[in-house]
Amino acid sequence: MVSSVFIFFAPLFAARLDDEDDFEEEHVTKIYYCSRTHSQLSQFVHELQKSPFGKGTRLVSLGSRQNMCVNEDVRRLGTVQLINDRCMEMQKNKHDKKSEEPEGKKKRGSRLTCAFYAYDQMQSLRDEILVEVKDIEQLVSQAREVKACPYYASRYAIPAAQLVVLPYQTLLHDSTRRASGIKLKDQVVIIDEAHNLIDTITGMYSSQVTGAQLCQAHSQLAQYMERYRSRLKAKNLMYIKQILFMLEKFVGALGGNVKQNPNYQKVSQQGTTLKSINDFLFYRQVDNINLFKVQRYCMKSMISRKLFGFTEKFGGAAVIPENEPAKTGGLQQYLQNINQKSQGQGVADVQEVGESGPVRSASPLMQIESFLFALTNSNQDGRVLVQLQGSVAQSSLKFLMLNPAVHFAEVLKDCRSVIIAGGTMQPVSDFKQQLLIAAGLQPDRIVEFSCGHVIPPENILPIVLCSGPTNQQLEFTYEKRALPDMMDETGRILANLCNVVPGGLVCFFPSYEYEKLILGRWEKTGLLGRLAVKKKIFQEPKKASGVERVLSEYSRCIKLSGQSAGPLTGALLFSVVGGKMSEGINFSDDLGRCVVMVGMPYPNIRSPELQEKMLYLDHTLPKTNGVSAGKVLVENLCMKAVNQSIGRAIRHRGDYASILLLDHRYSRPTVLGKLPQWIRSSAEVKQSFGPAFASIRKFFQMKKTTSVSPT
Repeated sequence: MVSSVFIFFAPLFAARLDDEDDFEEEHVTKIYYCSRTHSQLSQFVHELQKSPFGKGTRLVSLGSRQNMCVNEDVRRLGTVQLINDRCMEMQKNKHDKKSEEPEGKKKRGSRLTCAFYAYDQMQSLRDEILVEVKDIEQLVSQAREVKACPYYASRYAIPAAQLVVLPYQTLLHDSTRRASGIKLKDQVVIIDEAHNLIDTITGMYSSQVTGAQLCQAHSQLAQYMERYRSRLKAKNLMYIKQILFMLEKFVGALGGNVKQNPNYQKVSQQGTTLKSINDFLFYRQVDNINLFKVQRYCMKSMISRKLFGFTEKFGGAAVIPENEPAKTGGLQQYLQNINQKSQGQGVADVQEVGESGPVRSASPLMQIESFLFALTNSNQDGRVLVQLQGSVAQSSLKFLMLNPAVHFAEVLKDCRSVIIAGGTMQPVSDFKQQLLIAAGLQPDRIVEFSCGHVIPPENILPIVLCSGPTNQQLEFTYEKRALPDMMDETGRILANLCNVVPGGLVCFFPSYEYEKLILGRWEKTGLLGRLAVKKKIFQEPKKASGVERVLSEYSRCIKLSGQSAGPLTGALLFSVVGGKMSEGINFSDDLGRCVVMVGMPYPNIRSPELQEKMLYLDHTLPKTNGVSAGKVLVENLCMKAVNQSIGRAIRHRGDYASILLLDHRYSRPTVLGKLPQWIRSSAEVKQSFGPAFASIRKFFQMKKTTSVSPT
């Protein structure tokens, strides 16, 4: 168990009056518990099952269709959007509703239906859900046995449930929340693992479309309109023409023409331009189109789904172009790809192109709808980035959400109370300023609670090291970190640590670029070979598919070295802050006896998105101790990344580890104050390497004989 910071608050706003269906089942008072991943939710359910509350609690686990669908024909579609669309299509066919064809035409041939979407079986499964606590895997397994849909059965169980366990997206995204039948009025919400909450909400309401998607959607929609022009109502035809007009103008913003192949249209001048929403719409001459009416038309007509069905039948399935990399939205890249520039590194939820070919994708109009809906935000709450690079196909339009509070306020105003919890929440000022106070809450309605770690103070040794073995001052600024002397000094520190640290030593670098640079230097000087004599060296893989293999080999090496009398004393793992091993991976016990943080991983200050976010905060938030809100944001992003990385070690009450922060800037009071309290209270600032090394050696000598067995 790790330390936690909880922010409790009661909503200030009056609750919204909903139009209740007279026959709708009444929702009992309940707790909505949400976390970032399905594995974290399953872990929570398993802990509840072992507790005294496991027998009498009516719990419902919610998940996406991709996680819960038991129809193998639908599951084989692969992507979330295609699974969602096929499910909706089968429902409509089941109820003999109007087909996906345009007005007036009846669908010929047999209609696909889902055998699991049967009311009686789903109601029976719904009752079973409320009788016994189950996680998603257990629910899906039972659903297969009774041949019922767990996705809808779990949603039928929401009104009577006392505890609803669900992922971030389902709770925090307004349209997803409504579609799931979740009602927050007078309920309690717990948001766990909330260290990336601001970034998560920002990403949900940000959107990006490429030139390839815009041209492809224009071509498909134009063909659709021409084929069914005589059957379309005049009003629907008008909206389709408006969408086509906007697509043409958006491609024009990228310097292209919708009538030509975007892959062969080169961009004359590359770069990024930022515009307000109003300026962008006026600049592209679409400010006279009512986007709210277009939004209602898209939602009511489901034009993107019809377009996908049309292309499947007449034009083949749409695919993601091979030269089009997956791109993240919002500020998600800050903590995951710090100081990187277009290296093709995507967030964990983005699907990669497989060996067999490109991933089959839904209609590009679905992504474009998201971008159009984003443009309906208030002018001051977002910005549009026009990103020109290479060809028109590679260029993109990106909506950046600057004010996540405007969407989080929807959660606040209905709930009885909200609990925001996490083990690495510091610094918490961002949450209070950007999410709570910005949403209209008064500071006196926010209650903050923090507790220490479950381990005793003597089980942790955090050290801020200001200089290395040759008295070289450690300062890993962008200008100094590439100096040979700085890289060599870092290598000497690790070489000394390998002599005294048992088991696993995890070293975090601020970026993939710097990791490559410094390892290249050490290989050239022979230091890497000397390190390998003491500890077997592992490196974080660039592909997510390789993480499990590397961790397995890393763990196996540490276990074997502890059983043999050979020269190896464990393993050394090189990782990157914001990478695949800086979050969600537990380096407990011998897997992480020492964690080394090289430098301070500040985000790329030249990023247009970050610059615009800083400017926005400078204009909307007050200064903190004379420091502008934008500068506070940069430092907080850095320290959150540090806290998340060093929190990978010490995972239970009998665990112990040393934490080494290599950079004299960590000794500044303002920076030390942003470390977790359980680390900060034991932190030692060492100006020279000798005393630091002596403390580390003594720490592990004592633990060799007095360490507590894990429980």
